[in-house]
Amino acid sequence: MDKSIKIYIAVLVFILGIILLIDHDQPKQIDWQPTYSVNDKIPYGLYVFDKEIDGFFKNHKVERISTVTPYEFLDSKYDEDTLVENYKIKGNFINISENNTIDEQSIKEIFYFVSHGNNAFLSMKTFPQYLLDTLKVEISSDFLNANNTIVELANKKTNPKKYTFSQQLEYYFSKIDTLNTTVLGYQSTKSSLKKHIDYIKVPYRQGYFYLHTQPVAFTNYNLLKADHYQYTESVLSYLPKGDIFWYTKQKEDISQSSLRYIMSQPGLKWAWYFFLIGMLIFMIFNAKRKQRIVPIIKPLQNSTVDFTKTIGNLYYQEGDHKNIIDKKIIYFLEKIRTDYLIDTTKLDDAFIQKLQHKTGKNQTDIQALIFLINEHRNSYHGSLEEDLIRINNAIEKILH
Repeated sequence: MDKSIKIYIAVLVFILGIILLIDHDQPKQIDWQPTYSVNDKIPYGLYVFDKEIDGFFKNHKVERISTVTPYEFLDSKYDEDTLVENYKIKGNFINISENNTIDEQSIKEIFYFVSHGNNAFLSMKTFPQYLLDTLKVEISSDFLNANNTIVELANKKTNPKKYTFSQQLEYYFSKIDTLNTTVLGYQSTKSSLKKHIDYIKVPYRQGYFYLHTQPVAFTNYNLLKADHYQYTESVLSYLPKGDIFWYTKQKEDISQSSLRYIMSQPGLKWAWYFFLIGMLIFMIFNAKRKQRIVPIIKPLQNSTVDFTKTIGNLYYQEGDHKNIIDKKIIYFLEKIRTDYLIDTTKLDDAFIQKLQHKTGKNQTDIQALIFLINEHRNSYHGSLEEDLIRINNAIEKILH
């Protein structure tokens, strides 16, 4: 392994060790996110309420609705027989959330459910506009100077105590139908003695809506704080006896990533990020391939032509034209044997015809060349220099 790679790995391991050491001594940060999820044990989750709800409604069935919408659930329980036209179930529909999580179609189905003699308990800070308009109710909100809201029930016989919740923004019913609406609870602040309505009961045909603006009363933080669970019990005690159909927040799919545990732990998550950053830096600085500079080697020059010219000039300068003619003839015949596979033992008419067929050259030119070669071989020599020129020109016509 390269020395530089060992150094990079050592640095990354060192950084990882420091992060884990620092994170080990750090107190785990509290997540104050208001999820209102039954799976969350954080302050504003509903894990405790989910475990204790059966105790709040003793002797009654509690059915959780978490995989379908309220519309899908209630519609499946409706008997459409013309002789019945009623729900197969009876009881109380409840929903607890930070803000409205119910779609409009489900709200209309809940109204239909209540109209058949059932009840709906909704505890949230903001309600569906369709519900507010139908029940003639309006919601307002105020920022609090102090993070404390004092809540109490209207009927002191039910519960005379006051309870304090920590929050920065309060929601309350600013307008109600006083002829039909029953006030069940109030809220106020330490800095203001003015009471606002936070819990009401509104009739709708044969049933009732129970609207509550303090969903924090059902969270883990408040149920485990002193005697705050008593307020929650008192709020739910207004509901008529019957089965409970609790629409909980849709459960989020659990991540299938192999890194889900690492990403859930702050220390491991940052260590993973540092590792990725370190690997990125390593790749950037080692992107160029490390190697010696390859020298440029010039290709070998073909000196055959130069050598031939040199030898030819030597013979020419020496005046040995006969030797040059002999070598020209030898070269020509060797070329014919190699390229065209023609026997050159006899340079007769048969040879001329074969050469003409394979080369496609003019037969007259081939005959002239063979005549010159045979004439030279028969030792009939005129001017050797002129013969050299004629034979060379004749060979060039055949080979080019």
